[in-house]
Amino acid sequence: MTQPLTAVVSSAVSMLTVGLALGLLFLGWSNFWIVFVIGFAFVLPAAVQLAQWYETQSSSATHDSQPHTNNEQQRPLETLRERYASGEIDEEEFERRVTRLLETESVADAETFLEDAGEGVDERNLESERNS
Repeated sequence: MTQPLTAVVSSAVSMLTVGLALGLLFLGWSNFWIVFVIGFAFVLPAAVQLAQWYETQSSSATHDSQPHTNNEQQRPLETLRERYASGEIDEEEFERRVTRLLETESVADAETFLEDAGEGVDERNLESERNS
């Protein structure tokens, strides 16, 4: 299971702060405690804020791409509705095509559906079906 970025960043900054301060203590630097103050009072909150901002930006980018995918999936159904409303196709043809759209999610599924229905796969018909 993956951890949120903020948890990873806060753990990493905390470990680096403690490691650096203890390293300076062992080297004999008498003001090693300043590293604790700077690390935990300034660097850690800034790093956590930056990580939260990054997570917000990446999640909003993901949400922005979701409606685009949803629109791509709804476009064939909308086209069918428009063709039915304008009288290009009758009710029986509309229902048959809606059923096919709902049962197939990809071109491979559509080919399998056509083979199972006994219609055979004709690339020209399949291409015109995708375009309509």
